[in-house]
Parts: sequence; structure tokens; C-alpha cells
Amino acid sequence: MKTFQTLSELAACVGQEVAVSDWLTVTQAQVNLFAEATGDHQWIHVDPEKASAGPFGGPIAHGFLTLSLLPKFFESSFEIVQSRMGVNYGLNKVRFTSPVPVGSRLRARMKLLASEAIANDGLQMTWEVLVEREGWAKPVCVAESLVRRYP
Repeated sequence: MKTFQTLSELAACVGQEVAVSDWLTVTQAQVNLFAEATGDHQWIHVDPEKASAGPFGGPIAHGFLTLSLLPKFFESSFEIVQSRMGVNYGLNKVRFTSPVPVGSRLRARMKLLASEAIANDGLQMTWEVLVEREGWAKPVCVAESLVRRYP
């Protein structure tokens, strides 16, 4: 895990890959809980028996479940000592470029595309996040995430 002392120290990294997260395993239990939370009970996610005869050979995670892991990826990648909180400000772009079979290990690569000062001494950052599946050449998700951090 990388450590930055201040927001300005992180802001100086524009144009660079700042961090790579820890690996995280996607479980059927997570997929089922996500289905309960969102009401998306499509068989390709929650019925392992039926999904085994489907196009991916087994159940896959919801694309939005993969996307919802972004905060965890950020948390496991770096810390900013003099920042008391961060806020998800939204997304500019998202693509789910490959399936995530249950049992896959995922991690994210974070590249800081832009940073700008905002009110209350905060910093708005635009991140390119590539979510990788272990052993798979193509990313499973590519997102442009907007995050606001405050000292």
C-alpha cells in the first residue's frame, strides 16, 4: 500500500499509475447478496446449475457488483494521511469488457488522470480504473471514476 502525506502530494501524480490494489475473490455469496440488494436475480448470476449450461460455463458476477468494488480497491491501494474523508462523485465512463466468473480474483490499477482544487480545501480527482481478472489478458471493467477528498 502506498502512503501519501497530503492531497497535494497525490495531486502531483497526474498522468501516472498511482497504485495497484490487493487481489479480491468474488464469491457466490457476494453475488447472491448483491442480487438481494438490487433485485437482479437473473439466472446467469444466482443459479449455478442453470448457469453451468449457459454461455460462460458457470455463474458470473453482475457488472454493477464489479463496479461496486471500486471503493474497496481504492482502500486497499493507498492512503492519504492528512485526509479525513473521501466522497464518490460519480463516473464519466464505464465498460464491462469481460465476464467475471464466480471464484475469480480481481484487482484494480488506478491511474490519476486529473486533479483540481474544490471548495473546503478539497481535491476532485479523475481516475482511470482498470479492473483485472487474474490469468485473463483483457480487463473485466474499465471505468473513469470521480472522487472528492477532503483534508
